[in-house]
Amino acid sequence: MSAFGAFDHAMMRRALDLAARGLYTTTPNPRVGCVVTSGDEILGEGWHEKAGGPHAERVALEKAGARAAGATVYVTLEPCNHQGRTPPCVELLVTRKIGRVVAAMRDPNPQAARGGEALVAAGIRFEHGLMQDEAHELNIGFVSRMTRGRPWVRLKVAATLDGRTALANGKSQWITGAEARRDGHRWRARACAVLTGIGTVKADDPRLTVREVDTSRQPLRVIVDSRLETPATAKILQGDKVLVFSGREGSLPNAEVVALPNPNHKVELPKMLEALARRGVNELHVEAGLRLNGSLVREGCVDEFVAYLNPSFLGDGAQGMLDLPAVDALEKKLSLKILSLERFGEDLRIVARPA
Repeated sequence: MSAFGAFDHAMMRRALDLAARGLYTTTPNPRVGCVVTSGDEILGEGWHEKAGGPHAERVALEKAGARAAGATVYVTLEPCNHQGRTPPCVELLVTRKIGRVVAAMRDPNPQAARGGEALVAAGIRFEHGLMQDEAHELNIGFVSRMTRGRPWVRLKVAATLDGRTALANGKSQWITGAEARRDGHRWRARACAVLTGIGTVKADDPRLTVREVDTSRQPLRVIVDSRLETPATAKILQGDKVLVFSGREGSLPNAEVVALPNPNHKVELPKMLEALARRGVNELHVEAGLRLNGSLVREGCVDEFVAYLNPSFLGDGAQGMLDLPAVDALEKKLSLKILSLERFGEDLRIVARPA
């Protein structure tokens, strides 16, 4: 890495903003933005919109045209050096005689074949690490899938101030207000898949589709249903085909059933995450009840919490956020690190990760 100047930062900031335009659409590919400059002039810019479409570098270079020779390319992810659905970007950068490439972060995909080294071998100056943390956050699910073989799991809960998420009978619609629910749909929209449990299906009969956000893509809907009890009339079984993980073999209408039983004949949750990663799921958004939430946390499957708190109380008889065993000492509590606090109408949103 080298020292980067103010112009470098401004151009990478622009590239990251462009990459974010693909927040809802690029799955299973990473979100990538690119800016081509000469001196202090922007010659072209672009972002990757969807899998199978042109990569950000190609879009930006097409706009730059013949002036790209000798230019500097700012890109949020190291250019790829392998043939996938589209040709390698390294080959294009070399052909267009680019002078310098600045990447926010290296590509965690082992198939990317270290594009930076290939650029250097071709005589192109390659630097990386500029605004790396922001680039990593933008593609945290892709990085997780490439490095851990599992998606980034984000668990969303909506609760009262006394930590209650549903009535004693499981009903939970609606604890929070319209603004918070709209924000929740934005989290759904950016996910590759949305997961719930059979308890929530029975209690609330959700569709689990994105409705409050303008998007061209609906995430895959996933149900954890150990005994295949999902009613044939459930709303979640309508529309696009649903993926169901179960503890037994069987079938449901308009669903693909995958049996992944653990010794208790329930679903082996870590293996479920691996199976989702093999299907290209980068970010998994969970909207479930206290039992499945608790199981995911106990088995180390949750990476991030998005909690909406409403200024109200439901009382001791109502259901809590997580079905977890009580600790016998305060030092054993599950501690979280708060990343952000934001208000939506009367509700407070907390984004946190295990400390």
